[in-house]
Amino acid sequence: MEPVQRPLLALVLRLLAVAVLATLVMLVKYANGTGIAFLEILFWRQVPTMAFILGWLALRGEVHRLRTRRLPSHVRRALLGGTGMLFTFGAPLLLPLAESTTLGFTTPIFAVILSALLLRERVGPVRWLAVALGFAGVEIIAQPGSGHIPPLGAMVGLGAGFMVALISIQVRDLARTDESISIVFWFAAISSPVFALSLPFVASAHTAWQWGLLAAIGITGCIGQLLLTASLRYGQVSSVIVMDYSALVWATLFGWLIWDHLPPASTWLGAPFIIGAGVVIAWRERVLHQRTPPAAVDTGGGS
Repeated sequence: MEPVQRPLLALVLRLLAVAVLATLVMLVKYANGTGIAFLEILFWRQVPTMAFILGWLALRGEVHRLRTRRLPSHVRRALLGGTGMLFTFGAPLLLPLAESTTLGFTTPIFAVILSALLLRERVGPVRWLAVALGFAGVEIIAQPGSGHIPPLGAMVGLGAGFMVALISIQVRDLARTDESISIVFWFAAISSPVFALSLPFVASAHTAWQWGLLAAIGITGCIGQLLLTASLRYGQVSSVIVMDYSALVWATLFGWLIWDHLPPASTWLGAPFIIGAGVVIAWRERVLHQRTPPAAVDTGGGS
């Protein structure tokens, strides 16, 4: 049975997920700056998630919630998700937070195309226009061809945008049959051993502060992943993913507070376009939810 669509709840969950995951990206960048190897960070990003979920469900006697008949799909999701993590967390290491975030905003462009092709969701002119509006803001901020963004960083950032869109499609498909907590658990359980293979080559001794950073990365990663997966359970990919634009606010704030870096004036020129896209999507989702009977909401209403 398909989960009931709740568009407004999905938007709120996505906004919360973005705030938590923006904090996670900041912690990864900061931890790497203290000398912790990138691949080791990714390993510790996953392990606490697996342990926390398993322990919590065991205490409640609900381990059965992790059962799945789609293990091959979870394996594919873990492989793509692990690759996505390399791009998503690699971009901020190569670029300032604001710049890497703006490149990640290509995700809605890829998401709309993939949603139409893979999920056969009907995406009408309102959401197409909103995505175009948001991407126009990204173009203004990124200033393609200006030379201020390193080519490798740009490639990794764009790769992150595509991978997030592809993974979102896959997560939504899994959410049709499996609980959010099960999807997050299997991702961590399958990808952790893969990242563990790198530890003999990259692991090193850490200070108490560094261990604290790794613990914070694991906790925020778990919470953010649960919120992200839940948002895709209750809303369409092409709708909720536009809320990712709010990450620019967090990236700018963290960049200024921690690295004393403020994005150029073009950021402030492009921001209204990005915010406007989010407002249009939220308004359209509310209108569709009011007009469409609950049993038919999953069709997307052609908007």
